[in-house]
Amino acid sequence: MTLAAIREDVAIIDALLRDIADRPVDLTDPDWPSKLSASAPPAEEAGVAAEAAAALTALLDIYESGDEAARDEVRRIFRAHRAFSWGVGLSLTGEWPSAAAEFRRRLVHVSARDQSDDPRDDLMVIWQLCESARARGVDVEPIVRAVAGISGEVDHLGMGSTRLLILRGLERH
Repeated sequence: MTLAAIREDVAIIDALLRDIADRPVDLTDPDWPSKLSASAPPAEEAGVAAEAAAALTALLDIYESGDEAARDEVRRIFRAHRAFSWGVGLSLTGEWPSAAAEFRRRLVHVSARDQSDDPRDDLMVIWQLCESARARGVDVEPIVRAVAGISGEVDHLGMGSTRLLILRGLERH
């Protein structure tokens, strides 16, 4: 599958997810957290879970194996399609060959997204991923450094580039 074809698929999935992504959450409802966690994942609710998973897998494969131009294009796709970026994630129950492989893929996903609307959220995810991997016996440093090496260097929102945010995963919290 070419990047152009993937971009078209992502645009369609993004359009289908937009209403879900923009749906307000009533924070005055004391049960909002349980209602939110009980709801179906956005791509499943939109009826595009299989297509979204395939597009995400293709994007991350290209991001990891491609050259800098391909990685830049993948970053642009994620930034242009915010509902897709928000609503499509890696499976929580996927079969991974190892804890290290899962950690790397999840960190690559953070890198490819090249920052959400609030990089503090990304930093919290990075720290959580690193701590979880450490608890599972993964040597995170070489993986963090490798993924940082393919990460974007643009500071989109004043908190540093994605490369610098990824490297902050080496901090202990």
